[in-house]
Amino acid sequence: MLDLYYWTTPNGHKVTMFLEEAGLPYRLVPVNIGKGEQFHPDFLAIAPNNRIPALVDPAPAGGGAPVSLFESGAILLYLADKTGRFIPPAAEVAARAEVLQWLFWQMGGLGPMAGQNHHFSQYAPEKIPYAIDRYVKETNRLYGVLDRRLKGRAFVAGDDYSIADMAIYPWIVPHERQGQKLEDFPELARWFAAIQARPATQRAYARAAEVNPGAQPSVNEQSRAILFGQTASNTAAKV
Repeated sequence: MLDLYYWTTPNGHKVTMFLEEAGLPYRLVPVNIGKGEQFHPDFLAIAPNNRIPALVDPAPAGGGAPVSLFESGAILLYLADKTGRFIPPAAEVAARAEVLQWLFWQMGGLGPMAGQNHHFSQYAPEKIPYAIDRYVKETNRLYGVLDRRLKGRAFVAGDDYSIADMAIYPWIVPHERQGQKLEDFPELARWFAAIQARPATQRAYARAAEVNPGAQPSVNEQSRAILFGQTASNTAAKV
């Protein structure tokens, strides 16, 4: 059974979406990032960047020692290759490249930019108009890129649902908090509704509600210091 070290964030949801789609047996190990549980030495042994999610596979394909991974994109790619699902095989070079480039688009673009959007518009103790405007507009630009990409396609990489879709969808769920309206992006709205309706997506988000019932994005002074006040020196001091 896979162990998923998890909290109810977009990056956490990506992996539960995959696991529910694939029907893989897994155990959730909650890591409450607002309480600083991501700095526990046992977790850092798996995820040295002190971020969720992380995964431990005690029975990797081909045998051998257990495999542990951090970074949500790496986890999705590992699971896709392990199961042979939601990404084309290596022999289908062009089709696989389509999935990979949109997976990395999310990892390098949508996720970080929407994350900064959330930070400055929702969490920062001082509201800085320039920062809010910068990241709301960049999020809007990225939504436009995705909307254009989806024209004439069922999913981001083509006709088949893939790990690229799983990576992107959770970052669109909080669109209202990002200052975005889905009705401005009709292709994106159509894609979003289709993924939202998938039974596996609904099961994944139900698991989130079990772990963190009624979760709302709230930050107090203590959790703000934990989430946003880390440096190399004070993180190391926790270990």
